[in-house]
Amino acid sequence: MNQLVTPKFGIGAPLRRKEDASLITGTGRYTDDYQPEGCLHAYVLRSSMAHAKITLGDLEDAKAVPGVHLILTAADIPDLKPMPTRARMKQIDGSNHECPPQPVLCSDEVRYVGDAIAFIVADSVNIAKTAAELIEVDYDPLDVVTGIEEALKDGAPLVWPEFGTNKAFTLGHGDADKCAAAFERADKVISITVDNNRLVANYMETRGCVAEYDPETERYTFTAGTQGGHGMRDVICKDILGIDPAHLRLITPEVGGGFGTKMFTYREYPLCLVAAKKLGKPVKWIGERTEHFITDAHGRDNVTTAELALDKDAKILGLKIDVLASMGAYLHQFGPFIPFVGTSMSSGLYDVPALYVTATGVYANMVPTDAYRGAGRPEAAYLIERLIEKAGQETGLGSVEIRRRNFIPKEALPYTTQTGRMYDTGDYIGHMEAALEAADWAGFESRKNDSAARGRYRGIGMCCYIEACAFAGSEEATLELNQNGTVTLLIGTQTNGQGHATAYSQVIAEQLGLDLDSIEVVQGDTDRVKKGGGTGGSRSIPLGLPSVEGASKSLVSKIKDLAANKMEVGAEDLELVGGEVRVVGTDRLVTLAEVAAAAPEKLTGHDEVKQSEATYPNGTHICELEVDPETGDVVLLNYVIVDDFGVTVNPLLLAGQVHGGTAQAISQALCERTVFDEDGQLLTASLLDYRLLRAEDMPEIDFQTRNVPSTTNALGIKGAGEAGTIGGCASVMNALNMALKDGAGVEQIDMPATPNRVWEAIQAAKA
Repeated sequence: MNQLVTPKFGIGAPLRRKEDASLITGTGRYTDDYQPEGCLHAYVLRSSMAHAKITLGDLEDAKAVPGVHLILTAADIPDLKPMPTRARMKQIDGSNHECPPQPVLCSDEVRYVGDAIAFIVADSVNIAKTAAELIEVDYDPLDVVTGIEEALKDGAPLVWPEFGTNKAFTLGHGDADKCAAAFERADKVISITVDNNRLVANYMETRGCVAEYDPETERYTFTAGTQGGHGMRDVICKDILGIDPAHLRLITPEVGGGFGTKMFTYREYPLCLVAAKKLGKPVKWIGERTEHFITDAHGRDNVTTAELALDKDAKILGLKIDVLASMGAYLHQFGPFIPFVGTSMSSGLYDVPALYVTATGVYANMVPTDAYRGAGRPEAAYLIERLIEKAGQETGLGSVEIRRRNFIPKEALPYTTQTGRMYDTGDYIGHMEAALEAADWAGFESRKNDSAARGRYRGIGMCCYIEACAFAGSEEATLELNQNGTVTLLIGTQTNGQGHATAYSQVIAEQLGLDLDSIEVVQGDTDRVKKGGGTGGSRSIPLGLPSVEGASKSLVSKIKDLAANKMEVGAEDLELVGGEVRVVGTDRLVTLAEVAAAAPEKLTGHDEVKQSEATYPNGTHICELEVDPETGDVVLLNYVIVDDFGVTVNPLLLAGQVHGGTAQAISQALCERTVFDEDGQLLTASLLDYRLLRAEDMPEIDFQTRNVPSTTNALGIKGAGEAGTIGGCASVMNALNMALKDGAGVEQIDMPATPNRVWEAIQAAKA
């Protein structure tokens, strides 16, 4: 009987993370661990009002505080350009939308609580804070607007009066006339409006940076936790400082979580660089947790209305969607792109012959929004899966049959959607049926009756999702043979917890016959790694690994050629094992160190595999839960995931990514609530007020893969970093809505379904 053999190394090997030993023993080094000699510390004076004209008073008392070295205001940095919006999109009418300036420091007007006003550098953070308290800011309050729908009401205060509206832009996909015709033929129209709540990233490590300047070389060195140094370096240099990027070296040490939010350039970064040059000393800024809440880009925050046109057999004829997406007070670095890329996935896994979707960006006096894990695709999946669930209820077909009738059949793949997305491979009914079996969907009614006997409401719900990730592009990889026989990989992705060093090393180890300890992976240094696309959109492994494999094979070829000449044999007779190059079937060998010593120059392998189309991971999440009607508490009892990731590189790393993303989705669905009051004050600005999912809240997850290799990726990989967040929210909320509707007659509840909101919905339904 043939048995599946798991490889020791290479794609498919379940290797434990090689980077964890340093992290769990405390020897890993993060930005705040870096303390260069003579380092000074910075603090930012931020607006305490959400909208006001400001006038700064005299700074002399603050400057006179012992230990204060520098205070920067807008007047001191006239050469700095505004913080850039790099996503300038074509609107649905073909015009370009406006991009209001976001100054590095505000001079005359602030537009949200946390807007930066002054930058203080001192011997310690506490001294800088003392000086900040002595800076008088005269606030002349202006009218404030918070919330998406409130900002669009007639007479609402305007964040940017010169535009005459709080609409930032209107983007779109599809054919309005074709969609309208489809709705005219409809036998039934299903409608829904859903909220996708605003989120704060809350990575473990807050943002921070250390800036240094060398007057002799006229170069900066900048150390910061990022999701990719090359892109950030270019934004800082080209868009803000107005200098050649060659004048800045950006180093990224260990990064304690990113989730998209550490991809961006923030105001403290150019300010620290300016201060370091002026003072001739290193300048460090480390954000506090509350600063994270009021300064780092928030995620999600959409209100969406959708209509689904069905024929008499409940087959989809058309889909109309209207998204209102909060942008906050400014258009953040990639902010406008997020609803655009999200709405490109509007049709989900379904055969939708006509579609028209608009996405309107909305200004309000709140923290700007940008990419957060999944970046638009979780919002799209949540909408279509809540809508298709409602269609199953209103047609009487139920959750399973409505999907089965409308899935894109695998024989129709590759399939191009109405928004131009090209799904290449998959088996959507296959992974749904596998999940149904694993979740014992058929046995749910008996479990529901058992819950009812104990006075509990029970629900089961699914989400069948698809996302676009690993977008068209490439990632260069260079592998170097060192003099001691080890190898070093240079690559421009950036780990922030995913386990890149392990994934890359296992493929290198397979090709070169090395142990993982003989492989060094270098990321996060723009001097050592010449270019790179960073990490975001689940791109690192799908785009990076093919190039790593290619670079490994290239280096192996060079090693064999040199060793063959040295031993006077054919290169085809050689194998690499355990740091040695051996003649197959003999005891003749040379070590890799000897090969390196004999080389006329450093031996390197290089490759850059280009990808012309995104990849499309997909899968099914099923959640089963129970509600206590007396308290509103929701307990997740069972959670099943069957995913199609094309190819599994490392099942242990993969499970970690899926579990983490799913935890974030459950947290959004049941816990996380960002609340601004009518004056624009963030009421949930700490972990005392902003509830995150706890370990005890997580269910056991039955995770399986049912992979169909991608045809758009060189290794068949589809990407997995964001998938859990994309499939999680709708499965939880579909289950909860079933439980509350069947148990208490609640028509609809939306995220976040906190115990208090669940209890209130039950009471309202009873009344």
